[in-house]
Amino acid sequence: MKYTAHNFSPLLKFKAAFWLIFFVFAAVVPLSSVAQQADTLLPAPDTVKVMADSLLIPAVSQGDTLKLSAPPRDKKKSAISSKVEYSATDSISLDLKSQKVYMYREADIKYEKIHQKAGFIEINFNDNMLRARPGVDSAGKPYGKPEFIEGDQSFSSEQIDYNFNTTKGLIKNVITKEGEGFLHGEVVKKMDNNVSNMRHGGYTTCNLDHPHFSIKFTKAKVIPNNKIVTGPAFLTIEDVPLPLVLPFGLFPNKRGQTSGIIIPTYGESANRGFYLENGGYYFGINDYMELRLVGDIYSRGSWAIKPLFNYRKRYKFNGSFNFSYAINTEGIRETESFKRNRDFRVAWTHSQDPRARPKSRFSANVNFVSSQYNRYNPTTTNDLLSNTFQSSISYQTTLFKDKISFSGALSHSQNTSTKLVNLSLPSISVSANRFYPLRKPGKTTNLKWYDNISMNYSMTARNDVSVIDSMLFKPAMFESFKNGMLHKIPISSNVKVMKFFTLSNSFDFTERWYTASLRKTWINDTLWDGEDYTVGYVKNDTVRGFKAGRDFGFTSSLSTTVYGMVQFKRSPIRAIRHVMRPSVSFSLRPDFGKPEFGYYKEVQVDSTGRMQRYSIFGDGSAWSSIYGSPPDGRSGRLSFSFSNNLEMKVRSKSDTVTGMKKVMLIESFSFGTSYDLAKDSLQWSLVNFSARTTLFKKLQIQYSSVWDPYVVTESGRRINEFEWNKNRRLLRRDNTSWNFSIDYNFASGKKNKAKPATTSTPPTDEAKQELAEFERNPQNYIDWSNPWNFGFRYNLNYTGRNMPATMTTKSEVIQTFGFTGDISITPKWKINMSSGYDFKQKKLSYTSVNIYRDLHCWEMRFNWIPIGYYKSWNFYIKVKASVLQDLKLNRKKDFRDN
Repeated sequence: MKYTAHNFSPLLKFKAAFWLIFFVFAAVVPLSSVAQQADTLLPAPDTVKVMADSLLIPAVSQGDTLKLSAPPRDKKKSAISSKVEYSATDSISLDLKSQKVYMYREADIKYEKIHQKAGFIEINFNDNMLRARPGVDSAGKPYGKPEFIEGDQSFSSEQIDYNFNTTKGLIKNVITKEGEGFLHGEVVKKMDNNVSNMRHGGYTTCNLDHPHFSIKFTKAKVIPNNKIVTGPAFLTIEDVPLPLVLPFGLFPNKRGQTSGIIIPTYGESANRGFYLENGGYYFGINDYMELRLVGDIYSRGSWAIKPLFNYRKRYKFNGSFNFSYAINTEGIRETESFKRNRDFRVAWTHSQDPRARPKSRFSANVNFVSSQYNRYNPTTTNDLLSNTFQSSISYQTTLFKDKISFSGALSHSQNTSTKLVNLSLPSISVSANRFYPLRKPGKTTNLKWYDNISMNYSMTARNDVSVIDSMLFKPAMFESFKNGMLHKIPISSNVKVMKFFTLSNSFDFTERWYTASLRKTWINDTLWDGEDYTVGYVKNDTVRGFKAGRDFGFTSSLSTTVYGMVQFKRSPIRAIRHVMRPSVSFSLRPDFGKPEFGYYKEVQVDSTGRMQRYSIFGDGSAWSSIYGSPPDGRSGRLSFSFSNNLEMKVRSKSDTVTGMKKVMLIESFSFGTSYDLAKDSLQWSLVNFSARTTLFKKLQIQYSSVWDPYVVTESGRRINEFEWNKNRRLLRRDNTSWNFSIDYNFASGKKNKAKPATTSTPPTDEAKQELAEFERNPQNYIDWSNPWNFGFRYNLNYTGRNMPATMTTKSEVIQTFGFTGDISITPKWKINMSSGYDFKQKKLSYTSVNIYRDLHCWEMRFNWIPIGYYKSWNFYIKVKASVLQDLKLNRKKDFRDN
């Protein structure tokens, strides 16, 4: 029977539409018959071509959807109820006689998690088969390679045959992505349990259709989200088989965290023998925690264990804990050259998400090492070159509706060169917000002078100790702790005077609390000091018990700001502005050294009976308290200060709004001195000058000097005689300091990336890998987008001090210079170098040369330190993907072998 366009009935329209869509669901619901019922969901085409019992429908746009609800003839309920999207850019043909559907050019079918694309798709309902093939254009070139996507799984192939009744399939020349890798196979048979059997294939992490390398096998079984098991396997690089054959292959294919063995790096060290480094086991505990347990072992007795624990809870906190313990040996046993050191390192970082608890925050940054640890076990170049380390564990919160702030911290600092360790266990701070005791609540206008009187309170407490690292956590360390508490209550007010002046008055009360004090006693006895006998000595005793020290003072200051400007009408320089800020202040403080306060005492210091004054809170020599002691002697100080800055406005083509830009000529120039009314001599203090500016936005210049109005003797003692009276000059220069520094970078014009860029479009696999590499190890991240980059840093510091005895100036010049740069010789080759010059030693400082080669799915790195104590080199070539991170070649000469 033949149909024409005029007698094309609605029933036949439904048939055509039904057969067109029905095959999309065939992979989900086994079918044997089709219901014949009219439906108007598919609009009739404007034109229909009829060709021998076949129906040709013009291509429909992507996104057309259908829902099927009519029951089949066998009265089984249909399970098809989801949205279907289909399209073909050429045409869709329905052969009603043979019950086949043909989709031509860019055929595309989407249903739930299934997405099938191909140049040509054929559906045969007689044998329930779907066949996908590439299309062939008029020139005989194939296009539209079949691609099948189901959930997280995807593969492309030359040919796909799929039975939507048994859910089995046969695929030829397939490339499928499994985790970080790709599987290539000549023939793949997909079983109904979603397991695939593969023949004559390979596994690789290279994303090319013809990969640079692969692990070849004759047969394999792929178990989704579990593992890939192969028969005998061997490695090929550029299609060249290598004599590396394994009886079988086992590749993890499970998504998410998985536990497994970490293969160590092997080699030989001249001083420590053969070694296995960084080998161990990885524990994927759960989605929030992981443990990396690795260690080192050397044939000459050295070993180390280095567990690393990472944790993260989204929107709450994240951190890592790293503990390392090592036994390091040097030299030959039972000889004087033999050394055995126990070394350790504790590192902990913890960061809280601000959204977790907005009113409180806990953070930790701990980096505590033994003095010799980084000599034998450095992890980064920064650790290698550093001899100072700091740690801090802190907690901050607010109380009573944010009126009180509290913070507590445990901190540490150490110098591995001097082996001195400073601990603060703990330090506590409490402060109250400023409040106005005489102001009515809510009053903000018509303020009287007393409405501006404000108060606040602050308290700090510390418990500190400073010891050599060998004395850590021993009884002597706990006996050496010094502690104290400091309270401050400032009362202040600001008042405008004559519109242009600001009068500030403040009264400060300070109180110190200590649990011990100092007592000095003259002992009239003979003491042997190791070289000679001393007749009599001063004995220092620590007296346990509560002691408090109080002081207070009053300060009043008057300040204003004066502006001066010169404008030019016909000049590139449009204006020059001078800003001056003069200030005068007066401070008054009683004498807290009087006997009635009890803060200062006297002690005999020699056999002649000479007495010396000392503070019971320590003098900083043999014993001192944390917050010092109340000041000795009264003071009525009148201070003067004057600061300036000078700037100009010039025309600027880059500013399209005002057409002007500001140029700072002098950022700051200030001087100050004071006059003490309470003293009977040497009432004027030293005069201090300071200035700073920046030239060309790069060169920073700083200047400071100290000048003395009084004459100084040859021994360096100031006397109560003005320089003007003796040498006819107002001031005598005591010391001067100049500092010049520049930090400049030259680049190719392309902006350097601080990290891989993120975009709104889904990132590619290479972009994901690049971002992961940056987050894992930012020091090893290579910015290939910048062809070249060069930067240098130079600092010059000059200090000069007058020597009264010789009437000369003792000067010192300290210079530092460092540079770093990289250049991409080709789009895949990059060389990086960093070095500096030691002007004192007159030789190059720490120098490092790095060569990188991007090998697509592999990478090569060569690091060379050519000179100095850390002279060494390290070369490796390895696969980029972490799933095959142990497929590498590593050779090095360690600096510890020098």
